[in-house]
Amino acid sequence: MVFPFSPMIKAVLWDNDGLLLDSEALFFDMTRSFFAEAGLLLDEEYWGIEYLGNAKHSWQIATELGMSAELVGPLLDRRNAAFVERIRQSVPLMPKVRETIESLAGKVRLGLVTGSPRDKVELMHGSNGLLERFEVIVTDDEVTNAKPHPEPYLKALDLLGLQPEQCIAVEDSRRGLTSAHAAGINCIVVPNRLTRIQDFDLAYAIEEDVSGVFKHLGAGKA
Repeated sequence: MVFPFSPMIKAVLWDNDGLLLDSEALFFDMTRSFFAEAGLLLDEEYWGIEYLGNAKHSWQIATELGMSAELVGPLLDRRNAAFVERIRQSVPLMPKVRETIESLAGKVRLGLVTGSPRDKVELMHGSNGLLERFEVIVTDDEVTNAKPHPEPYLKALDLLGLQPEQCIAVEDSRRGLTSAHAAGINCIVVPNRLTRIQDFDLAYAIEEDVSGVFKHLGAGKA
């Protein structure tokens, strides 16, 4: 299988959570379970819009749902500790991720641009071998302003020495799409179970899974 690429596109910049790894679903399900212990019903669509789309923090959502301020901190501390223990185990890859990344490696430059801190990224990927495929990795630790601000993508461009028009970004959420778009990078969106409710009007294209990136790189199968 041979993939010829458009010479204009030099790099593909990938989000991580909910796009490469099914970590967003794990985090939501765990959060919903902890909220339920406090008598709060956390709706999937509400989380998808407010947390993943509008970048609200867990404590804001807990407060909006009626949790008292003195309970929020301890509950989220327990949730966070439980999540770290969970991601020490294997985190499932999203559909067609391994095949797509392996096919692209060595043919186009790859970057990872994520809002997660580096230690969690490394824990989530464990020994799956994917991180070694990325030439640059920009995490929350390397920037002052997280997505939807353009800084994470601008940082990746700087590290790669490329212009926005030489890259394509791949995201699963409105927040990431806004970040890439603000940096001047065309962005393909692959919605997941939690983000599919969001508005993707700024997207260059919307695909069912990550392998859809091939058609936007001038890729054909031979």
